[in-house]
Amino acid sequence: MSRWHPRTLRGRITLANVALLATGLVLAGIASLVGMYTLLVGEIDDSLHASQAGLERTSLTADSLRRLCTTAGLVESSSTNRDTITAFDQDLFVILDPHGRTIDACLGQAVPATAERARLTGAISNPGALATSGDAATVSTGGDYYRVAVARLDDGSMVVKGMRLNGVIRAVFHLFIVEAVVGILLLGLLATGSLRAVRRRLRPLEQMVETASAIAGGELSRRVPEADKASAEVDQLSVALNTMLHQIEQALLTSEDAAARLRQFVADASHELRTPLATVRGYLELYQKCMLDAEESERALTRVAAESERMSRLVDELLSLARMEHRPALWLRAVDLRELVHDGVADLRAQQPQRPVSVTCPGDGPVEVRGDEAKLRQVVGNLLSNVRVHTPAESPVTVGLLSRSGDAVLSITDTGPGMREEDASRVFDRFFRADPDRARATGGSGLGMSIVEAVIHAHDGAVAVETAPGAGLTVRVTLPVAANNEVPDHEVPDPGKAHTLNTQSS
Repeated sequence: MSRWHPRTLRGRITLANVALLATGLVLAGIASLVGMYTLLVGEIDDSLHASQAGLERTSLTADSLRRLCTTAGLVESSSTNRDTITAFDQDLFVILDPHGRTIDACLGQAVPATAERARLTGAISNPGALATSGDAATVSTGGDYYRVAVARLDDGSMVVKGMRLNGVIRAVFHLFIVEAVVGILLLGLLATGSLRAVRRRLRPLEQMVETASAIAGGELSRRVPEADKASAEVDQLSVALNTMLHQIEQALLTSEDAAARLRQFVADASHELRTPLATVRGYLELYQKCMLDAEESERALTRVAAESERMSRLVDELLSLARMEHRPALWLRAVDLRELVHDGVADLRAQQPQRPVSVTCPGDGPVEVRGDEAKLRQVVGNLLSNVRVHTPAESPVTVGLLSRSGDAVLSITDTGPGMREEDASRVFDRFFRADPDRARATGGSGLGMSIVEAVIHAHDGAVAVETAPGAGLTVRVTLPVAANNEVPDHEVPDPGKAHTLNTQSS
């Protein structure tokens, strides 16, 4: 049976259409054949009933019928009774006595085909019942079919009137042949047209299969092409599938990027920790083997302490970044950025008195944002520390603060060597150093800007850099200002979670 059930959707739709039309044609054909047969038989029944009524209304008896030598001549020339004319204007008639036996009422030319009349009489099982009911019945004899009715005369004898149905049956059969041929032609045309139409309509689905196969083969950028004159459902499916494919591609790219960044992070963290660990282990081995004099021992212990402090600072910064990425508890309050800027600039001037520093702040009033003061101080300290470490001591720096459109904008601009575009795009990556040798000499871990980005994002802010080789570097931090109706102080979301960040800049 599986050979008769197509496996493709195109074949199944075509088969369903053909089956549906075939069912409709069969039902319509049956209705037309039955209707035609019923109509023609009804016309014959009307004629039989008219003849039956005509005979019953006359005063004819079996004896009077014997005196009729030529029925046709009597009807045409001797009688003016319309009931008599109607009674004898039929195909066949047979006269029966009250007991149902045939009576030779007329001989000669009036009633030929005696054998056929005998067969007709023998085919009627109960003529008396038909005479009583007045109904017509269908009988068959010798391969012929008749529609018969029985009329009872005044003396109790009966007249059987019969009309042949062979012509009606032939007409119905011919109609059946015509309908069968036309139905087969219609089914063939429907199957061909439906197959072509379904193939055209399902072409977008085949393209979806091709696209999915190509994507499974590695072509993540493939998309389902837009089909001309496609149905609304197919068009919606194409749009939904393309959207899903785009999201899957982005998710895969993001996953690959995250995995690559994780591998890079592990490698960088291992590298950062390997150097101080090797230094500490080397000095300790020399100290344990008493291979150092008093002065060298003191210097070795100093180096061990310095490297330990460096590792401790690196671990603290990594822990801070991990906490910031998981939305740590923040002690939110109204923080005046003007105060943080002045404090950070004062620290920079104390460390580098020779550096020209200019500060621009709006008016004399505070510029308040809603945030954690300790973490925001770390942001300002890290940014100014980057200027101090990575630009010449005589290079001017400008610190700007302004409030616009409900946001506070802090910008720190230096006139240092600047950065290349590819370096600027990675400035917030962990352990990234545009000049690794110099950064290692200054003790930086490459996590300062990563901490800045994490803190600002935790405060629903944004941070961006603008730079070019030889054009200096501008870091712009945007934070939402504090609303007047906000509660001054509260902690979110976990009061028991430690949230103090190392305020030491990288």
